[in-house]
Amino acid sequence: MVGRIRGWQQRHWGRRSKAERVELQSLITWYTSIWVFPLCWLLLPLVGGLHRRSVAAMVLAGLLVAVNLLQCAAACRLMRPALDHYLGRAALRPAAQRGAAVLLGLAVALTAALHAVGGTDPSTARLALGAVLTTFGMLYALTVPMRRFLARFGSLSVLITTVFAVPRPTGLGVVATGTVTAFATGFSLITGRCGAWTLSVLWEAERAREIEARLAVAEERLRFGRDLHDVLGRNLSVISLKSELAAQLARRGRPEAVEQMIEVQRIAQESQREVRAVVRGYREADLAAELAGAQGVLTAAGIDCEVSAETAGLPGEVQSALGWVVREATTNVLRHGDAGRCTLCLRVLEGRVVLTVENDGLPGTPHGGGGSGLAGLRERLAAVGGTLEAGAVPESRFRLVAEVPLTQEVSEVTS
Repeated sequence: MVGRIRGWQQRHWGRRSKAERVELQSLITWYTSIWVFPLCWLLLPLVGGLHRRSVAAMVLAGLLVAVNLLQCAAACRLMRPALDHYLGRAALRPAAQRGAAVLLGLAVALTAALHAVGGTDPSTARLALGAVLTTFGMLYALTVPMRRFLARFGSLSVLITTVFAVPRPTGLGVVATGTVTAFATGFSLITGRCGAWTLSVLWEAERAREIEARLAVAEERLRFGRDLHDVLGRNLSVISLKSELAAQLARRGRPEAVEQMIEVQRIAQESQREVRAVVRGYREADLAAELAGAQGVLTAAGIDCEVSAETAGLPGEVQSALGWVVREATTNVLRHGDAGRCTLCLRVLEGRVVLTVENDGLPGTPHGGGGSGLAGLRERLAAVGGTLEAGAVPESRFRLVAEVPLTQEVSEVTS
């Protein structure tokens, strides 16, 4: 059973982002609330007093229960479309809530009739009223502006309070009915509207992080473009001028044309070397800097991060490859996991360097494909003869292990 629960958690919960988890939790809360209120406020109180009711009262009570159950079913069916409408994902059809509104009217009318014929005590009738209003209000709060919701529910509350006061006009009864309708209005807003607003803010933050990541990539590309321009711009201008000069000298039969072309060749070769240096500096990652940056970023995010590393004497290409592993693993712990603790351990063991990144938040797994996921990391490690293993381990932890072999000379230096 424990294994099945963990398997479900990894498949349906662990792979979701934080925003998706909060949305799923909110939907479960709303669906549960839709059914809990009729059960606790309507069905149980009505069933508890069946022996004191007449046949007419029992018929009205049965009809009320049936209508309210239809209300719940309609609300559950429309909950996801209503949430998508509030979040701006899809428009809700204008007539989508017409059936729910008709059911609300029937439920209120049946509750008022049951109260009028004395088929139940006043407190039970008011609880039933709160149940039918809450069932509709939680859904309605997601589909209309707040002012319109308050105005319409306020008018409905006044009408209901007046209708309930006609059979037994007492001040206490009016206050009690008004309190129940006010509670149903407030609860619908807090549970429905406020929960959806929190979701919208969370999704906005998620989109902002994605935009920030894209801007960071764009800024890095601009920096790379500027570096290439600085390296090639002057040299290409010189090559163009010298080529033009060599062409003119060649037309005149001057021997200096050969010297100018030799100079063009030298400048072109120098430009090649400079471009390789720029690309190499752009693609290489400093391992020590990446480890320090990972600890700082994870700590700032509220994740307890422990780093244990031995980087002295490692070849530059090994440090670069492992630096990319640290960078990607850290990014994915932040974006795709819900970790509270993360450890990064780098050790040299028997002619190989082993980097282990482990966190207690699943999945924390880099996306596959491209140059930024597991496939990209494996390609970088394969260039230095290394391997990469990643997967879940016991106690709901995720572990990533990168191994790179070292030459005998390097092993002796690092040991």
